[in-house]
Amino acid sequence: MPEIVAQQVKSDVGLASALRSSTLRLSRQIRRQREDGHDLTANQLGVLGALGKHDAMTVGELAAHEQVKPPSMTRIVSNMEEAGLVVRRPHPTDKRQIVVELTAAAHDLLRANRRRRDEWLQTKLKKLTPEERDILRKAAPVLERLAGS
Repeated sequence: MPEIVAQQVKSDVGLASALRSSTLRLSRQIRRQREDGHDLTANQLGVLGALGKHDAMTVGELAAHEQVKPPSMTRIVSNMEEAGLVVRRPHPTDKRQIVVELTAAAHDLLRANRRRRDEWLQTKLKKLTPEERDILRKAAPVLERLAGS
């Protein structure tokens, strides 16, 4: 680690700045690792991820989850439906609403993207020393806790 960065990380403010910067850069690089032939927007990728975790959600729930307005989410869902990535079904308990679910093609795409991203990251991790990988093994639960809080 360059000397100036090591000095900055000694304070909580410096640590916060270094973590923010490095995690954003890493996140952008990981997000770029996708299956070829699928030009999905960031919003569409967010919907895929949300539905991958929650199975089915209403358009309103998706909008709140992705922090967009419901009319915008309706357009996103419509485009994804046309692409064969989601289907709309009647809500199981509230017949006034519909839920959005992933199709088999979307599940396949999610698995392929995750596999590609994991492979990319594994390649990067192999370039680190065993000590650096050990540090990351210890840091992973802490980073997960930070991400969840």
